[in-house]
Amino acid sequence: MNDWVLWLIMAGVLVALEMFTGTFYLLMIAVGLGFGALAALFGMSVPAQTIVAAVVGVIATGILHRSRFGRPAKHNAARDPNMNIDIGQRLDVSEWQGGRARVMYRGALWDVELGHGAIPEAGSFKIVEVQGSRLIVANS
Repeated sequence: MNDWVLWLIMAGVLVALEMFTGTFYLLMIAVGLGFGALAALFGMSVPAQTIVAAVVGVIATGILHRSRFGRPAKHNAARDPNMNIDIGQRLDVSEWQGGRARVMYRGALWDVELGHGAIPEAGSFKIVEVQGSRLIVANS
């Protein structure tokens, strides 16, 4: 079997493994292995093929790491409606005491605090953040 075929088989295995991780790092190493296959096609020696594969893999991994795809997204789960079903829901507050209130929400008593810029008056409010057992609300 030719060297370039072995390089492509190794790259294919890494691409298949990448599908289980979803990080793209194995894909970058597979790109390096693909360049190793190209080096083999151009008749370079096995040590030179290995060096080409390693250098391209390291460079591709470094580029990925510095890109937005290489960094995990920073989410504030307290404000993310995809992480917390209470964000965006409405509740009624009948009385405020110093910017705080106790209300019945989803069958339990909750502490409620005013969010930035909210006006402490009785009425309907939208939940914008959940901090432990406190609901941070804004005027709706």
